Amino acid sequence: MRWAQRDLKYIWHPCSQMKDYEEFPPIVIERGEGLYVYDTEGKQYADIVSSWWCNLLGHCNRRINSAVKKQLDSLEHVIFANFTHKKAIELCEKLVKILPAGPEKFFFTDNGSSAIEAAMKMSFQYHAQTGNPQKKRFMALTDAYHGETLGALSAGAMDLYSRIYKPVLLDVIRVPTSDFEKTEDAFALHGHETCAIIVEPILQAAAGMKIYSPAYLKKIRELCDKYNVHLIADEIATGYGRTGKMFACEHAGISPDIMCLSKGLTGGYMPMALAAVTQKIYNAFYADYSEGKSFMHSHTYSGNPLACAAAAEVLNIFEDENILETAQENADYFSRLIREKFSSHPNVREIRSIGLINAIELAAKLPSSEGRLGYCIYREAIKNGLILRPLGNVIYFNPPLTITKAQMDFAAETAYRCLIKILPE
Repeated sequence: MRWAQRDLKYIWHPCSQMKDYEEFPPIVIERGEGLYVYDTEGKQYADIVSSWWCNLLGHCNRRINSAVKKQLDSLEHVIFANFTHKKAIELCEKLVKILPAGPEKFFFTDNGSSAIEAAMKMSFQYHAQTGNPQKKRFMALTDAYHGETLGALSAGAMDLYSRIYKPVLLDVIRVPTSDFEKTEDAFALHGHETCAIIVEPILQAAAGMKIYSPAYLKKIRELCDKYNVHLIADEIATGYGRTGKMFACEHAGISPDIMCLSKGLTGGYMPMALAAVTQKIYNAFYADYSEGKSFMHSHTYSGNPLACAAAAEVLNIFEDENILETAQENADYFSRLIREKFSSHPNVREIRSIGLINAIELAAKLPSSEGRLGYCIYREAIKNGLILRPLGNVIYFNPPLTITKAQMDFAAETAYRCLIKILPE
């Protein structure tokens, strides 16, 4: 407890009610390997949520470790305005070969929310500089989540994160994923004033791993083309194989105007994000300096060499080790296992699966006044060596793509035992 007490003396943890830590203090992690992290007492925890969905290829992956260590000996950081370095160039050359056709210019930021902010600003400025200054608004989906900076939070639609800030947020046009006719109506009414629509392709992760039809995304692409609206694909949580495809846009066979990447981009090693844009968007900013068309947006750690080294090695591993193929084979096994284990429980409302992601939505209330069902299951799972951080009353599995079938067995069995401990059948 000594380390935990020192933590609580100084640290304000993210997305937490710190008063909870009086009864459930922070767990001090000392090392990681593969699926597992280990605390200072040596206890092992299976990180089935990939440490907020970013740990793509396991903790302390030997190849990524080696790539970062090698880079550290040559260059740790350099200003990215008027300077560059080999690993950033190498990364972009690799990415342009695997992205959906279209995005081919890369703007570096240092976290997912910042990539969304950059994408929104790019879209607004593009229209202002191409004869459409009336395009000043954004569209986004119901149940959306795009980050926690004010622009990204505006695009989101989850009151848990945004309610208190609504007086200072942008007025975003909201469209439903379940009703394409209403979406068409929104474009007909607001398309003339809309810069871009921001979507999480196919999977709305923070909303509880909700999945919508690829046909809907394809129709959104068609509406964007009709009304000269940019399609911004937030692939921060969905990219890099999470949905069974390298990028979730591939399920619909579409290409966005701007694609935002982070989380798995560096395998969860280093904070870095990208906004990848089309040549057409890039060209609208390309002019003599005196015309004032530059994109005056920057981050100190843009293009950080250590992060670029990790990101480039992630793509090397995908290519060398058949990561997607093995993950998809294991995804079929995992989804069958989850359904066999959980579907008969009377409090399971729905099970949703895509790629290696499996979400179990519970329909129940605890007798306590707080009724924090997911949180209670999470605490029970921690006791049993499983990190199962919930999304409200949705418990979910979003493991590294390198998870084994034996590890899936452990995760499913442990989670089920924790569920029936809190909600007996």
